[in-house]
Amino acid sequence: MKFAVIQFLGSNCDMDMLCALRDVLGEEAQYVPASQTSLEGFDAVMLPGGFSYGDYLRSGAIARFAPIMSEVKRFVEQGKLVLGTCNGFQILVEAGFLPGAFLRNTNLHFVCKWQKLRVVNNTSAFSSAFKKDQIITLPIAHGEGNYYCDEQTLASMRAHNQIIFTYEGENPNGSVANIAGITNERGNVIGMMPHPERAVEELLGGKDGLCVFKSMVAAFKKDEVHA
Repeated sequence: MKFAVIQFLGSNCDMDMLCALRDVLGEEAQYVPASQTSLEGFDAVMLPGGFSYGDYLRSGAIARFAPIMSEVKRFVEQGKLVLGTCNGFQILVEAGFLPGAFLRNTNLHFVCKWQKLRVVNNTSAFSSAFKKDQIITLPIAHGEGNYYCDEQTLASMRAHNQIIFTYEGENPNGSVANIAGITNERGNVIGMMPHPERAVEELLGGKDGLCVFKSMVAAFKKDEVHA
């Protein structure tokens, strides 16, 4: 399986993502600058965290217009897997691939710590390696992670099992319904504020994040068998 790790101006988790995929997961991964217009030959796209274009407008609002995003749209439409973490989640929302919007954390401070999560849905292409309702721990690092959507959107996401991860215990940013990660209705795009790429080895403090990437590989291989 070959992963494209998109590098926006201001990305700062791209190396973490590449190392997690290539050195720990053992899959092929390659950087792709956001200025490129082709994702030919790749099987999945990863939008890493950081501060794309300095967050000068809104987090992800400028990145959505990067040339590579037209190719990401094609990926989404073809049903291929797309994952965005932190700023990548914000970009996917701004680009319209995921519903909702982001606000400043309710405490108006940048939050950086390890956070407990609950795996609400373990049937997705990004969570099948977990057990349902499993409590995991992943790091978070964001100042604008307060996910918001209206009641109708929330009801629709619940009906279509789009909520994958929720914050367990305290809500670190004020997100509606404790949401930490969601998919699109089709289930091939996920956005999550926690950083699974920073939790792939015990040396780093834990390896719960590795199961996110293992789930993607399993989903890809399953599709290959049925292709």
